[in-house]
Amino acid sequence: MSTASMPSGLEFRQSVDHMVDRAVEVMDLDIDIANAIKACTSVLQVTFPVKIKGKIEMFTGWRAVHSIHRLPSKGGIRYATSVDQYEVEALAALMSYKCAIVDVPFGGSKGGLYIDPKQYTRDELQMITRRFTRELAKKGFLSPSTNVPAPDVGTGQREMAWIADTYKHLYPTDLNHVACVTGKPVEHGGIRGRTEATGRGVQYTLQEFFRHKEEVKDASMDGSLEGKNIIVQGLGNVGYYAAKFLSEEDGAKITAVIEWDGAIINPDGIHIEELRYHINDNGGVKGFAGGTYEEDGTKVLEMECDILIPAALESVIHEENAPNIKAKLIAEAANGPVTFEADRILRSRNIKVLPDALMNAGGVVVSYFEWIRNLTHIRFGRLERRFDESKGHCIVHALKEMTGRDVPDYIQDNLARGADEFDLVRSGLDDSMRLALQAIIDTHNRNEKIEDYRTAAYVIAMSKISRSYLDIGIY
Repeated sequence: MSTASMPSGLEFRQSVDHMVDRAVEVMDLDIDIANAIKACTSVLQVTFPVKIKGKIEMFTGWRAVHSIHRLPSKGGIRYATSVDQYEVEALAALMSYKCAIVDVPFGGSKGGLYIDPKQYTRDELQMITRRFTRELAKKGFLSPSTNVPAPDVGTGQREMAWIADTYKHLYPTDLNHVACVTGKPVEHGGIRGRTEATGRGVQYTLQEFFRHKEEVKDASMDGSLEGKNIIVQGLGNVGYYAAKFLSEEDGAKITAVIEWDGAIINPDGIHIEELRYHINDNGGVKGFAGGTYEEDGTKVLEMECDILIPAALESVIHEENAPNIKAKLIAEAANGPVTFEADRILRSRNIKVLPDALMNAGGVVVSYFEWIRNLTHIRFGRLERRFDESKGHCIVHALKEMTGRDVPDYIQDNLARGADEFDLVRSGLDDSMRLALQAIIDTHNRNEKIEDYRTAAYVIAMSKISRSYLDIGIY
């Protein structure tokens, strides 16, 4: 079926598949191998009891594996009342494409538990998480070598630590048990930089976009990120760090922040740290003194801005509000924030979209670093840091000998400093995001059939995955 005749009102999974179909049409990829790639390899549904406050409660969770062309399969676990099988299947597919785009050798997976975590205490959530972990591990959906979860909506370092500890007790002889999950606390095998990785990845990708002057011009902008007006929807982990870094380090202005209870608007820019403190103390943005409160946050999505960053849940931009979006560039920090129908409308209006399969890939990039670190059992930089410092001191000494002048302190400090693990993680993340966007822009510009960055991204992903399928003889 041509994408021009696709029906409206699509489910999230259908929306993802149809966006991939656009790339398949452009590539002339064999339809049979395209269908093989799009299919979910396996889906597990578990229902289990946990005794809460003296009463037995039943919980239902899922873990979908989209592709095993690379192992392990990788993807987060979310705790939310929106979770269902179709959602985790769609998110698992996105993970496969995402990993291919940023050259991370993982297949795609995703999991979720139907639960409102706000209704349970810490100890109750720990019991629930440990039981869910046992269900996944015993059924082969949790392992350092085959399926590795990470944090997602409603989960974080705490839950990942519980998962890792439960797996360790289930399989005490597995030397690599700590690699069964990523996004752990640093003290329990995590890696510095993972918490803010997705938000940092958004920043690095936007920085790279603004290095491409023709692309910026085509998006009806000029210059750099400095002074650009940005609206952020969702000030959770991803939205918070993206907004914080873009405003504090790049000089962008966060003119509006949308949350569940409304939005805060300030044309002069919102102080993100202060707003975050307010949300933590009050549960929402209402009452924040650093801007004007708007009860209907959905209207704020349609405000004029240079860059719109949807960083909450999927399908927030749909065919009803897409005609009213006034952003020049949309950076999809969330998974699937723009529906298939909305995407067509935005393209027809020449509103540029940097796709989710790229923009929120920072988390899986750093998760890959954490997984490698866990398997090697050594922190990055431990072997070479002091050696690099020694070489730096030699360079400083040589400069003094050659010039007969003292080297300024700030130059000495930079030259004679060996990179620690945090430096290397940030460097690797920056490189991964920059190269991925460069490939997408190049693919988009080389093929006149490719109308947008999303299609270019999926062309890259499908090319890599299909080549892998052919090489190993699956098809």
